[in-house]
Amino acid sequence: MKLATFVHAGSCRIGVVQGDRVLDLSACADDLPRDMLSLLQQGDDALARVRECAENGGDTIPVTDVVLKQPVLRPPKILAIALNYAEHIAESPTVKSSVQMWFNKQSTCANGPYDPIDLPLASDKLDYEGELAVIIGKTCRHVPKERAHEVIAGFAVINDVSVRDWQQRSQTLQIGKSFDTHGPFGPFLVTPDEVGDPQNLDIQTRVNDEVRQNANTKYMIYSIAEQIAHLTTSFTLEPGDVLATGTPSGVGAAMDPPSFLKEGDVVRIDIANVGTIENKVVKESGETVIR
Repeated sequence: MKLATFVHAGSCRIGVVQGDRVLDLSACADDLPRDMLSLLQQGDDALARVRECAENGGDTIPVTDVVLKQPVLRPPKILAIALNYAEHIAESPTVKSSVQMWFNKQSTCANGPYDPIDLPLASDKLDYEGELAVIIGKTCRHVPKERAHEVIAGFAVINDVSVRDWQQRSQTLQIGKSFDTHGPFGPFLVTPDEVGDPQNLDIQTRVNDEVRQNANTKYMIYSIAEQIAHLTTSFTLEPGDVLATGTPSGVGAAMDPPSFLKEGDVVRIDIANVGTIENKVVKESGETVIR
């Protein structure tokens, strides 16, 4: 299934994407939650109910009539692994670590699959990182690699947008990875049965139609199963958590000369069997917000 969070007629809801239409789950079943995080938290029974609704059909809306949002509006955690493709390590000024290197992106950076991303007032070193996202579906700890597939709700495309100078100032990377709007993902939560082998998916990033990244998830150094096993050795993963599984080579900072994103640029990321996100770069307003 392709599960979506969408806005229609002023209301934010969840649904199942079927071709070019969305089955509105709020009209299909009164007992289902109205948001993706609550749906995932209710577990297998709720997802089975969604499948039943999808099979039985119901009121649908053209995809062109809705605004698609990130599948999980405010993920409990957004975690990203650094340097997980050998060619990206080769183009980076950082020496490969002998262990997995993780950082967190603040949940407030979560953004829609087609929403604009901000060019910060504080920096002109804005960069893209096309990645496969894993969306966790179970509360889990100490998960062995062999059982990692049991805790995955689905997959999405994510852009680990990075502000390079702010990233390099912090040993944890966190602040340069967490600017508002810098975590667009989606367009759907695609369940594992539709994705197939997540370790053999073509991934491509374009900037203004120029191919910048072109790789396959089979070239990950640490597999998704290894990532889940590693993280859950340390702490609990929960439904709705998002894991960004690493970016291949071709980032703007590694070009000669570097090519950072500018106002008006459009970044498109395609992953086979998962989908496409596309985000335009806009200048941050800089408006003070206190409420």
